[in-house]
Amino acid sequence: MKENTTGSSVLPVAPTRGRLRPLGLDEVRITGGFWARRRHVNATATLDHCRDWEERVGWTGNFKAAVEGRIPHDRRGREFADSDVYKLLEAIAWERAHPADPALEEAIAAAQEPDGYLNTAYGRPGQQPRYSDLEWGHELYCYGHLIQAGVAQARARGEAELAKTARRAADHVCAMFGEGGIESVCGHPVIETALVELARLTGEQRYLGQAALFIARRGQGALADGEFGRAYYQDDIPVRDATVLRGHVVRALYLASGAVDVAVETGDAELLAAVVRQWETTVARRTYLTGGMGSHHRDESFGDDFVLPPDRAYSETCAGVASVMLSWRLLLATGEPRFADLAERTLFNVIAASPSEDGRSFFYANTLHRRRRGTVPAPDTDSPRAESSLRAPWFAVSCCPTNVARTLAVLPAYLATTDDSGLQLHQYADAEITTGGVALRIDTDYPYDGRVTIRIDRTPAHPWTLSLRVPAWAEGTQTWLTAPDATRETVGPGTAEITRVFRPGDEIVLELPVRAHWLAPDPRVDAIRGTAAVQRGPLVYCAESVDLPGDHEVDAIRVDRSAAPEEGEDGSVTVGGELTTPPDTPWPYRPQGSTRPAGDPTRIVLVPYHSWANRGPSTMRVWLPTRD
Repeated sequence: MKENTTGSSVLPVAPTRGRLRPLGLDEVRITGGFWARRRHVNATATLDHCRDWEERVGWTGNFKAAVEGRIPHDRRGREFADSDVYKLLEAIAWERAHPADPALEEAIAAAQEPDGYLNTAYGRPGQQPRYSDLEWGHELYCYGHLIQAGVAQARARGEAELAKTARRAADHVCAMFGEGGIESVCGHPVIETALVELARLTGEQRYLGQAALFIARRGQGALADGEFGRAYYQDDIPVRDATVLRGHVVRALYLASGAVDVAVETGDAELLAAVVRQWETTVARRTYLTGGMGSHHRDESFGDDFVLPPDRAYSETCAGVASVMLSWRLLLATGEPRFADLAERTLFNVIAASPSEDGRSFFYANTLHRRRRGTVPAPDTDSPRAESSLRAPWFAVSCCPTNVARTLAVLPAYLATTDDSGLQLHQYADAEITTGGVALRIDTDYPYDGRVTIRIDRTPAHPWTLSLRVPAWAEGTQTWLTAPDATRETVGPGTAEITRVFRPGDEIVLELPVRAHWLAPDPRVDAIRGTAAVQRGPLVYCAESVDLPGDHEVDAIRVDRSAAPEEGEDGSVTVGGELTTPPDTPWPYRPQGSTRPAGDPTRIVLVPYHSWANRGPSTMRVWLPTRD
């Protein structure tokens, strides 16, 4: 792998090696459109909303209670509540226009023990001893998010109290779990990515060595077997030997991200290839149309191959965040656009679906079929996470709101990269990019319109290459690329490149075929045989009962996929079909070939999946039964 040098220090992920070099938050600015609106809501509403709730439920107060000796009596929240405070602080650090919270940082630092240990759920009188429950205790997991928050602070705002606290915690981890120490791992990975990023920040290779040690120990039976088996926390098979991601989805994706980080920094091609292999199988067999992952509610895990029931989709928002994290790392390591394809799908259909339009309520799980109209949650009570049938303001386990907040805060860093040949665009949004001797502007209404115009404002006098991702969803249609000299050519999915001596004022236009079209499922996905779905560009569409006449619910829909979907100016799509009301019978089965009752012909309105449930309680489905 090539050595990486970047002109920015404001980087969520800063590999020193790899195929592509990321651009920092000081080099890319999203200026308008789809993601600018969501980032504005995140900065002006979601961050304060999360802070207010963490104060209300007592999670931020746990640190002060620890200092004042009021633990365990006054501690609030689950054993991993500390981590959500850290994720919020990470989001605040990246969102540099938002004021920092030095009082909270000081309270966290004051709760840290002299040897670097920091956790409000363990280790004090009346609590379980330190590291007595590595399977479920989440102590190392909490350190991981603390360290990530500290790295964010150091890179985005300059090293202050939080960054110093994080480094002391990392030193403690290395002392306790290094060679000759506790020979185990955490039941919930994330410490691995954090330690690698701290090594990148500080140059201290012992942090990288500790992360590599945690990766090597995983799958060796270091953790006790439990209710869901060792696969639940990926301790059943060594990372190098696994062929697919399995067990708890978020844990699996965080672990894979850490493995990529270790592989890149150590030049371990075998380990990187193992994660790529797992990603490929998981995408091909265990991923929903939206990019969501996880079909089991009970253990928040992947199902077996092709077990993807839409009405039981767990598709946790945090799993979407973790999937984007993994895809980004694999893209940087390999340069292959397929990883950006999955990141795009997940961003638009999982990450964008979780928060409400006002940024103050969230989906924890992201079903693809809601059979019953949801119940509006109480505005002043936290909700059971997966059981919230509509977006809820907070959850008893509220990992998702803060995960969404930190993802939207760093989103500009996912748009573009550089290498020795030039600049690569991976995600499309109104944006300004300034890096090295290049400055350019991107003008687009993507994802609603496929026209992307790139205007060169500053450029070196020598030739360089501008690379543009052509998404896989464009396969089978025409995508046009127009060069500054007005030369127009068709390009296929993958990467389109223009190499030349650019001049200020040059324009390059990519015209992606954003048109609504039908999709058929793999016949091995039993739960959706006899159905079809609609996608337009990267957006998955769904039917919602609020758009149906009368009192019909979405299960009455039968669509006619012989006719192409029609597009409305408001971003909606309509398809032909019928609404049926089957008669009640004493037995829900009928002889093969018997006549099915005809329905009432109608036009069925579909809306982008990310927008559903913003108009009150409704039923919804993505995969629509066909009339034939």
